[in-house]
Amino acid sequence: MNTQFESTYSMLVRSEEKGRGILEILVYAAIILSVVFSIWQFAETPLKVPAPGTDPCVACDTPKTQLRADS
Repeated sequence: MNTQFESTYSMLVRSEEKGRGILEILVYAAIILSVVFSIWQFAETPLKVPAPGTDPCVACDTPKTQLRADS
């Protein structure tokens, strides 16, 4: 019977798998790199915003041909 008091943290540290730390570091690094790459990819995407008045309004143009009512 173990009569020595052991905290929960010390039991977790003692029972931790040694190879798991390296795997966790690799997984966290992969996640961080993917987030940084995604942000960088969106930051590098060109955005074309025309200045007001330079491009004609496509929806404002009226059609040149009139539709007949009997067609």
